[in-house]
Amino acid sequence: MIFDEILNDAYEKREYPALSAFFAEWSGTRPFRALRVLVATPVFRNTLLEYRALIAGGADLVVGVAGGMPCDPGIVEVLRGNGIPVIGLQEALEMEARCAESGDCAFDLILDCAGQFSACHPRFGFVELTRSGVQFYEKCEHPVYVADSGIVKRIETCLGTGEGYVRALAQLGYDFCLDSGTDGSLDAGRDTLDSGTDGAPSAGKKFIVFGSGKVGQGIVLQLLRSGADVHVVTDCSRGANPFLDANGVPVTDCNDLDAVASLVRGADFVVTATGVKGALDRPQIVDALLASGAVLANMGVEDEYGPGVPASRVLAEKKPLNFILEEPTHLKYIDASLALHAALGELLLQEGGAVYGKEGAGAKNAGPQDPPSELEQRILSMTMQDGVIGPELCEMLGGLPNESD
Repeated sequence: MIFDEILNDAYEKREYPALSAFFAEWSGTRPFRALRVLVATPVFRNTLLEYRALIAGGADLVVGVAGGMPCDPGIVEVLRGNGIPVIGLQEALEMEARCAESGDCAFDLILDCAGQFSACHPRFGFVELTRSGVQFYEKCEHPVYVADSGIVKRIETCLGTGEGYVRALAQLGYDFCLDSGTDGSLDAGRDTLDSGTDGAPSAGKKFIVFGSGKVGQGIVLQLLRSGADVHVVTDCSRGANPFLDANGVPVTDCNDLDAVASLVRGADFVVTATGVKGALDRPQIVDALLASGAVLANMGVEDEYGPGVPASRVLAEKKPLNFILEEPTHLKYIDASLALHAALGELLLQEGGAVYGKEGAGAKNAGPQDPPSELEQRILSMTMQDGVIGPELCEMLGGLPNESD
């Protein structure tokens, strides 16, 4: 099967139980047969598993990359070498214009990420992978399932993204490394701290995390496991945060600018995860950041530091730090998200004919909607029963954060 040589060398089957299950199922049912499906996830080795499952299901696959979406050029070449088109938004719109002249539809489904292809008009609708992309679909006339609205996506954001941040710091040579033990549980082989170039351990390094939503809490979790001194800056008007309270993490209100500036000046590391463009773009905070010797990083899609902080002052030029890695989020943490992304596409097909007709536009269920809980529970069950992160996920399910950021 396509990509098998790459995937078999890189992964064990227990790292992708959900995508493996759908691959096997769709190889028989072929739900995407003769349909053109555009997939716009970041293009890395682990996303080959989603592509493979869709192709097994009969999809005429097109991969979309637009708006500066991160990608691995080597994997792009693998796709093209296997006859899979990789296109940008303008190319997609041109395809639509050509097809419209003959009364056809260029794409049957678009599995989007960050709203890159929201200007297109797929026959059956969209699936959006991220919360940041929802804003582009608020007035959409097509059905839009939002994978990030449910619990499955929190596996990636809470467990995987924080781990990616710490792993990226280690790759850059900071005296801070992640060692998650052998069984993946929170308690197994508590994360160890590397000794820096001077031989001193990094225990006690002070991290300031801006943001207390899913990504922020995932970063906090990994830092706490590593023995770091963690302080969170967030909007306290949104009420108590049970996760932070339960772990004794000190919190400062983002609107107390003097207190925030003081924290920043004394920090060793600062990382943003608010989900808000320019969230730190306040004169007092900018001055403190520029005066600080802290290592600055961004883990949000947008530039959360704002124009007052030069890109050269922030690791990876303000791009999400984990995307410097060959695998930004380990497959074991992103498998369920990618499986849900694809499975919601199948659901749109099942609902399409009876609910909103051939063209999709003007559907009574148009616009963003949450994934059905039954589908999410099915994917969670696959992950817990057959996945390498089963024990870790079971431990986490009782304490996953809410949607608020």
